[in-house]
Amino acid sequence: MTPFGARLAGTVARLGPLCAGIDPHPGLLASWGLTDDADGLARFADACVAAFAGNVAVVKPQSAFFERHGSRGVAVLEELLSAFAGTATLTILDVKRGDIGSTMDGYADAYLGVGAPLGADAVTLSPYLGFGSLSSALDTAADAGRGAFVLARTSNPEGAEVQLAEFGGRGTAQAMVDGAAARNAGLAPLGDVGVVVGATREHGLDLSTLNGPVLAPGLGAQGAAPADLAAIFAGLQGLVLPAASRSVLAAGPTVAALRAAAESLRDELAAVV
Repeated sequence: MTPFGARLAGTVARLGPLCAGIDPHPGLLASWGLTDDADGLARFADACVAAFAGNVAVVKPQSAFFERHGSRGVAVLEELLSAFAGTATLTILDVKRGDIGSTMDGYADAYLGVGAPLGADAVTLSPYLGFGSLSSALDTAADAGRGAFVLARTSNPEGAEVQLAEFGGRGTAQAMVDGAAARNAGLAPLGDVGVVVGATREHGLDLSTLNGPVLAPGLGAQGAAPADLAAIFAGLQGLVLPAASRSVLAAGPTVAALRAAAESLRDELAAVV
C-alpha cells in the first residue's frame, strides 16, 4: 500500500486541508432529532459519510462517543470506517492510545495492523510514557501503510504542566515533535508520523524539520479562525490539517446542509493555508 504520508499529501492537494470531526456527543444527537443510542448513532454516521466522503480530505471520528454506547456503538464505528475506506477521504481515528510492551502491541493490532478490526488510515497516540513506547505501534502502522498523530502541544490548559516541562534542556512537547521528525527523515513527499498541535494559541515549537503533518484542532467553536493558521504554523515543514467539528456538524442533520458547511470551510481554508 502507498504510505500514509504520500496518500495524505495527494488527498490534501485534491480536496484541501480540512479535517472534519465526527463527534456524536449527546447534545449533538439531540439537536439533530436523534436518539442517544446505537440507532441514533448509526443514522448520524450515515449522514456524515454521505456528506463528507469524497468532499473533504480527512475526517476524524472521536472514538469515545462511539464507545459510550458499548459494543453496538463500536460496531457503528467499524461500519463508519469501512464506509470511508473505499472513498477519496482519509480517516484519522481519535483514540489517543498509549502504553508499553505487549499492551501497546495489542492497541497496534486493533487499530493499525493489516486487517485491523478498527483500522483507520491513521490514529492519534499519546506519547507520555515516552516517545519510544510508541515504537511498535509506529512500526505496525508503517507496515500497513497507515499513519499516526502523536500528541505534542494540545489546546487544553491542563496540558501545559506536562507538555511544557523540560528534561535535558528541551521541552517535552518539542521532544515529541523531534521524535516524529526522526521517524519522518528522508521520506517523500511527506512522512507518516504527524503531531497534534492546537490551533488556539502560540505553541512555541520548532516544526521546521517535522517533514510530516500537523493535526490542528481548535478551528471554529474553540476560537481559531482560518486566517490565524498561516502565522501560527509559519516555518512548518509539512502540512497542516485544521480540524473543525462543532462548527461543521451544527449545520446538520440534512446531508445537503452538512456537505455545504464542510465545503464552505474547506474552500476558505484552501485560500489561506
